[in-house]
Amino acid sequence: MSKRDYYDILGVSKNASADELKKAYRKLAIKYHPDKNPGDKEAEENFKEAAEAYDVLSNEEKRRRYDQFGHAGMGGAGGYSGGGFSMDDIFSQFGDVFGDDSIFGSFFGGGGGGRGRNRRTVGTNIRIKLKLTLEEMRTGVEKKVKYRRMVVAKDVKFNSCKHCNGSGVVKQVTNTFLGQMATQSACPVCQGLGQVIESKPKEANEHGLIPEEFETTLKIPGGVADGMQLSIQGKGNDGPAGGAAGDLIVLVEEVAHEELKRDNNNVIYTLWLSVPEAVLGAQIEVPTLDGKAKIKVEPGTQNGKVLRLKGKGFPDLNGYGTGDQLVVVNVFIPTKVSSEEKEILLKLQESKNFKPDEKDKSFFDRVRDFF
Repeated sequence: MSKRDYYDILGVSKNASADELKKAYRKLAIKYHPDKNPGDKEAEENFKEAAEAYDVLSNEEKRRRYDQFGHAGMGGAGGYSGGGFSMDDIFSQFGDVFGDDSIFGSFFGGGGGGRGRNRRTVGTNIRIKLKLTLEEMRTGVEKKVKYRRMVVAKDVKFNSCKHCNGSGVVKQVTNTFLGQMATQSACPVCQGLGQVIESKPKEANEHGLIPEEFETTLKIPGGVADGMQLSIQGKGNDGPAGGAAGDLIVLVEEVAHEELKRDNNNVIYTLWLSVPEAVLGAQIEVPTLDGKAKIKVEPGTQNGKVLRLKGKGFPDLNGYGTGDQLVVVNVFIPTKVSSEEKEILLKLQESKNFKPDEKDKSFFDRVRDFF
């Protein structure tokens, strides 16, 4: 089943501002919140769907990738693959949307509210660069990568925070002219984590984390491009006090090809022809990302003509077909000739076949006037 468009889910235009996105998400979050719709699976799915849409569109980098590549750009190497957005992920973000002290958070389980959740901090993301050849970008590839990440040390011991009873938040009731109003904020002792460290090894930091060499296999889809960032969930640094791990952000870097260049989903190759080859025609072998391919150059081929090799380009990440290889013809004009060659050229110069006729002149004049 195909995923719905994130803009359609939130009911906003593709030019929606950050405030418009937040307003639309608030409305849907209140409408479909599980506490308002107990036992309603459809409402719960709508609630998760809206949260996932807002998470992508409210993030400048994620939104850019989504606008360019659609859902494929988000889930090609991890990211969102449907159902990967948990309730804990959603509630952990409510402080950004509704405010930690909001009535919404107090009544609908934000922070350590009715659902008794603590506010465990998600670990930080790790960014690495991955060099890929054009061939690897075209077909997709599996790559093993090694990097250093922060993980919870084995000998760390945590205790529930006594100040907030492990909830991660402290509540306060204030008397106002409207009556009593309950607010809540992050616990100042455990910083909203709900736990404090009882003991840890010397090499661990204040959160009980130590560096560790890590290896993982990345599945790179065919069609990725230079500069694209792929997100692999849960492969970043561990969160403090048992919080979820951050993401591994992989920046794709293209390794330059000796003969071919990429232009969106097409491949460009410059074919140099001699004057005799352009005039008489020829069978030429050209490089492609699949190996060598033979093409037929018709007699009288003009400089600048583009020959097309269908399907020899890159697959579209959104599944909209495959690009082509474009062979751009350049006719080589020598700068030095022998006396014998000069004699031949002088003879050819007198031939009407080597002179543009009136139709050709008219065309060249129109092109010149245009520029």
